[in-house]
Amino acid sequence: MSEPAAGHLSRLDTTVAHSARLWNYLLGGKDHFAVDRAAGEKLLALLPEFAASARASRAFLRRAVRYLTAEVGLRQFLDIGTGLPTAENTHEVAQAVAPESRILYVDNDPMVLAHARVLLTSTAEGRTDYLEADLRDSERILSAAASTLDLSQPVGVILLGVLDFIPDDKEAYGAVKAIVDAVAPGSHVVISHPTWEVNPVAVDRAIEIWNSHGCPPICFRTPEAIADFFAGLELLEPGVVSCSQWRPDNDIEATPVIDYGGVGRKP
Repeated sequence: MSEPAAGHLSRLDTTVAHSARLWNYLLGGKDHFAVDRAAGEKLLALLPEFAASARASRAFLRRAVRYLTAEVGLRQFLDIGTGLPTAENTHEVAQAVAPESRILYVDNDPMVLAHARVLLTSTAEGRTDYLEADLRDSERILSAAASTLDLSQPVGVILLGVLDFIPDDKEAYGAVKAIVDAVAPGSHVVISHPTWEVNPVAVDRAIEIWNSHGCPPICFRTPEAIADFFAGLELLEPGVVSCSQWRPDNDIEATPVIDYGGVGRKP
């Protein structure tokens, strides 16, 4: 597993807005730079619901992981596209229910790696690890995962806000299929992805602004295209919906947001 190291910060470009730092800014975190804040304010001026969508996606993660741990009984999670640490990370939610839970975080952002020590805290009974890798490098991820997770047993695969950075459909669907094919029956896949549904005109302009000034480039997909990521899986009720409306429990306002999400089970 990769270890957090200050040397990785030398790879950071603080002159260009980055998605992980922008998301951290929208969630009220502290791990961002002036360029990220400036980009965030431009996007919020155009699309005020952007911040609410970030919060709703985070709450969706919390509800989904809690459900998979408490109701389904999963005790291991593969969180790919982790993002910068914030409140109630996957291991905190899972281990609050089942202290023995094991989590492997995966991201390809050097700043996330530099802050991974926050993700590596764990209960004595459980375990957390961090791997620097890209979702498209499934062989490397799965090979490394074997040292933390038992892939012969069901796993919760978390893919929140990561597939929108793979604009090529063949690559995006292929990356998900490679992971799904490798995990055991009974595994669950949690996906969130932005759509045009809430405010199409403003969303198109926001994509244009971000792809001109930020990195990596982003793409949006329709709810139907997001549902296609669950091909071969049993899509749990209520299907692919606004993240704020996936089994809400009053932890966040249920107003529809840009990010849609769903959970599927491998039969």
